[in-house]
Amino acid sequence: MIEPPVKYVSSEEDSARWDGFPFRQGDIVISTRSKSGTTWMQMICALLIFQTPGLPKPLPEMSPWLDHLVTAKDEVYGLLAAQRHRRFIKTHTPLDGIPLDERATYVVVARHPLDMAVSLYHQGDNLDRERIRMLTNQSEPSGPPPPTPPLREWLLRWVDKDVSPRAAMDSLPGVMWHLSDAWTRRLRQPNVVLVHYDDLLSDLAGEMRGLARSLDIQVPEEEWPRLVESATFTSMRSRADELAPNHSGVLKDTAAFFRRGASGSGRELLSDDELARYHERVSRLAPPDLLEWLHR
Repeated sequence: MIEPPVKYVSSEEDSARWDGFPFRQGDIVISTRSKSGTTWMQMICALLIFQTPGLPKPLPEMSPWLDHLVTAKDEVYGLLAAQRHRRFIKTHTPLDGIPLDERATYVVVARHPLDMAVSLYHQGDNLDRERIRMLTNQSEPSGPPPPTPPLREWLLRWVDKDVSPRAAMDSLPGVMWHLSDAWTRRLRQPNVVLVHYDDLLSDLAGEMRGLARSLDIQVPEEEWPRLVESATFTSMRSRADELAPNHSGVLKDTAAFFRRGASGSGRELLSDDELARYHERVSRLAPPDLLEWLHR
């Protein structure tokens, strides 16, 4: 018996918006945690599909975030229904929260959780909270938000926080559940593909070729150099207004969205003892083989 999808709901997201989604043959679903390479993977998919750096529309319009409440569900569904190219759809919902259709390929990008957390911290300063509140019809806050602690203090709290993945998808338990679920599924579901952020950094050309094979996309050999160059961090940052997820104007600065594009920032902040505490914590949240792959 197939289990119904788990419901993931926050003030800005609702996985129930996937209920009844009309899949097509060849659909690509990009399922990642926040700040784990979502926009990067969207750009890679766009380059493989269109096979030109010149995209026909801004990336967020071509690859909408389906379960994000800032845009009405009917608008997102209508946008996707009108597309005639191969569709590639963004979600931050784990795979157990969305329909798994055999016609689609599900691409999950994994990033070192400490690096993801540091990037998430900085992203918080770049969000227009008032704009998001208005677009999602949230009530007026009762008072000013509490001050955000310094980064290192915040990161240590993030490591230690014990919360349900369903209640806080961007918590450490939420990150490890998202990846653990995909890690297990990849063994029995060939349409689930895992990609490591660090592999994109170290061998972008090789990873793009591998993804093209997984998606059954043929790219003429002479096209590869310019496609790979267009997927580099430097190139994408230069096109921030076109590529950053700011379709609804929720970012203060599109260029700041592409902040660093590197690995190691989380580990640089913590002492050896604090890193050991992190590793002990994740050892209780994910299987050893996933952790070895994730932290290598």
